Amino acid sequence: MKAAYTKPCHQRGTRLYPLLVLLPVLLGIAAYHKQAHLPPELSDWLRREDLWQQLSPLFSVKQQSAASPASRIRSLADTLDAGECQIQGKVDDLSDCTYSSVHSLNTQHVHPVVSRLTQTGFFRYFKVNIYCDCPLWPDDSMCAMRACSVCECGANEVPAPWLAAEKEAEKTCKAVQNPECDTEGCAIEMEGRVNQSLDPAVKQQLIRHDNGWRGLNNPWMAEGEDAEEFQYINLLVNPERYTGYKGEHAHRIWSAIYNQSCFTDGVSCSEERVFYRLISGMHASISCHLAADYLLDEQQGIWGPNLEEFKQRLGTPEVRDRVQNLYFAYLFVLRAAMKAAPLLTSYEYDTGLQEEDAQTRQLLTQLLANPAIVEACPMPFDEGRLWKGDNAAELKAQLQATFQNITRIMDCVGCEKCKLWGKLQTLGIATALKILFSARDCTGTLPASAALPFGEELELERNEVIALINLLGRFSHSLEMYHRLTAELQRQQGVQPTIAQRSAVI
Repeated sequence: MKAAYTKPCHQRGTRLYPLLVLLPVLLGIAAYHKQAHLPPELSDWLRREDLWQQLSPLFSVKQQSAASPASRIRSLADTLDAGECQIQGKVDDLSDCTYSSVHSLNTQHVHPVVSRLTQTGFFRYFKVNIYCDCPLWPDDSMCAMRACSVCECGANEVPAPWLAAEKEAEKTCKAVQNPECDTEGCAIEMEGRVNQSLDPAVKQQLIRHDNGWRGLNNPWMAEGEDAEEFQYINLLVNPERYTGYKGEHAHRIWSAIYNQSCFTDGVSCSEERVFYRLISGMHASISCHLAADYLLDEQQGIWGPNLEEFKQRLGTPEVRDRVQNLYFAYLFVLRAAMKAAPLLTSYEYDTGLQEEDAQTRQLLTQLLANPAIVEACPMPFDEGRLWKGDNAAELKAQLQATFQNITRIMDCVGCEKCKLWGKLQTLGIATALKILFSARDCTGTLPASAALPFGEELELERNEVIALINLLGRFSHSLEMYHRLTAELQRQQGVQPTIAQRSAVI
């Protein structure tokens, strides 16, 4: 009696495997037809090249057409995003990242790390001139509400090594430059005149202790007064939120920004388009934070999300371009941080708290040396394709002058807390612009040398590093809050939550 023939286990598994794999695919397509988008974790999974290489022999469908079922499903994933406004495709022509991949990499890799990084001692203190006069119009717009005010750091709260470096700089200024000097301005000027004959490593150390707040030789930042007064601000104690500063005075700030000549004359080239999207993206990020942390009751000090404010600013298809520009600005700053990674990871993060400083270095390395970010989004922004025209130098000078005007406009903000965050974020953008457009090599490759990776053309002062990473944190948090508030708005409107929302992905 012959034994009944049974197929080997591996043959049975081969037939079942495509069905098991296609099950989540079919569920995803069903979710797409019902809600116009795929969850980010599914869309990213469907894009994996190794997945389709492994599955292609298992499909019995003959390749009679140009596109196989697998490639058609994968291309479907490439065109979908996890957002509710059906934002599709690539974020920009100068980037190879899709909206879905950006959402996924931010949620899984960037936001969890940068949110911890901005709470460390090095990144939570920002030095800035809050009490400056408006150079453009009468200073008649100060917000009188308590929520608008800023709490300065006491002398015992500021990291001791920073204060010691400032005192040493001022001492050097008095002894060498001018015995009568007793202002910080002289110390700043003194440190700005670094001897070009110094060893590059020594020069880099001196630059890290510059006393100013506007950065060092940053062509995108306006020059300050000779004798500015600076304050250290704890950013965690003074969060970015809605303070009640609104109306004519607030609108005048944004009107002055968008009335810059390069905007009013129309966007005629890639460089001007990039510049506009950066400013609009920053505006969208600020709007998202104001709506997410709104002053609901000043008397009782109650803060919380204002969905009506969110809907008006970012929550309708009519303002979808603002959200798209937020994604673009995020990628721009992420690219700047990744490109400057050799410099940033070797920076001296010294607050006097050894354990916390070690954690800062570890988190920064974890953020900037994460291969998953490169795999998900190999080129967040391709700066090497800009400034190629005959008028490149003239155009760059024009845009630098425009951004300098925008930094001056921030001096006119009538709310101290709003001015604080406006100045930090404009310095962060100026630092990103400096990184991407000041280095000799703009081909997208990272420099080989970690000691002084950008030669003589790029040096970052402490406040620039603080502003850049905090700006990335702001944009990263805005993307997270955008998806959360969108889901809340949908629930309020009775819209069925998505698969991703039900699984707490967004």
